[in-house]
Amino acid sequence: MKYLSVLIKPASSLCNMRCRYCFYRAIAEERTTSSYGIMPGEVLEATIRQVFEEAEESCAFGFQGGEPTLAGLDFFQKAIELQKRYNKKNITVVNYFQTNGLEINDHWAHFFAENKFLLGISLDGPSDLHNLNRLSFDRTGTYGRIIKNIEMLKKYGVEFNLLTVVTGYTSRKITKIYHCLSQISSYLQFIPCLDSLSKNPDITEFSMNTESFFRYYLQLFDLWYADLKKGKYVSIRHIDNLMGMLVGRSPECCALQGKCSLQMVVESDGGVYPCDFYVYDKWRMGNVSECSFQEMASSKIAKEFIADSYLLPKECERCPIYGLCRNGCKRERDINGKYMYCSSFKQFCMERWQELLDAASLWCNH
Repeated sequence: MKYLSVLIKPASSLCNMRCRYCFYRAIAEERTTSSYGIMPGEVLEATIRQVFEEAEESCAFGFQGGEPTLAGLDFFQKAIELQKRYNKKNITVVNYFQTNGLEINDHWAHFFAENKFLLGISLDGPSDLHNLNRLSFDRTGTYGRIIKNIEMLKKYGVEFNLLTVVTGYTSRKITKIYHCLSQISSYLQFIPCLDSLSKNPDITEFSMNTESFFRYYLQLFDLWYADLKKGKYVSIRHIDNLMGMLVGRSPECCALQGKCSLQMVVESDGGVYPCDFYVYDKWRMGNVSECSFQEMASSKIAKEFIADSYLLPKECERCPIYGLCRNGCKRERDINGKYMYCSSFKQFCMERWQELLDAASLWCNH
């Protein structure tokens, strides 16, 4: 493989917070083993060794959870040491780290800066909105501690972006959220909250309905475009991908590619799964201690997972905006295999088509 990316779960589903909408806790509760605990050193080494044996030009290591800081700083110092030891071909290495930000201190910040980690920090907006769902173990809000720790990251020059989960309720506050977040960082990612796969599809505790999604996305685009016209560029991942597609570029976001790719999610016991949304027993492709990533990518389970994502509703074949939507992420499809926000996104495109084209021209020169 020229390029190989893995997403490692150093602390499995363990977390030091109790977010009300946590999708990974919901996944873990449906597995035979809900948490595999902290990743043993030999599993970490097997993972890193395999990556460097198979990657030819570049590789990426993502660390996610649960909450990865629970594995301890020594774990990640060891990871860097192993990367240096096994990178015998001197290929390009990227490390990224998704965290709730609660445990970051000077030691962590110094480590991230020294080793050029890209961080994703979860922040759902100003304190009143963030603290609705992102709670500590004792059910208190976490906004104050996380903002303090973000300032520490800035002090050390750590590169980071903000990850924001948007619920049905907070979607109505997107103007307030955008203004708060864009003052903290110019790199944002908004993630529509999804209800558990195991729940009745008619029960939507946290997700947006089609009308909510339309209003949220319309307002978010308008806010972003207004800033762009003033010369202020704020990177929003989905919108950046949309702009790129409008000028003929391929999307980097897998949700916009029209098919799934393999994320190679490595749980702390070494088990490997195709996607962070599908770390279920039935989708376990193998173990890093027993199989190569190439073997797992060629497995029956991997092929079934990919093939399922190609299924396309008939109406997509004649949809004028299919090229910008591509039926969305597999996880965002309804029981009939259709993108759950199809009508919302189509309505948005119809109402803002000229603005989208104008924005794409500006975006190319930002």
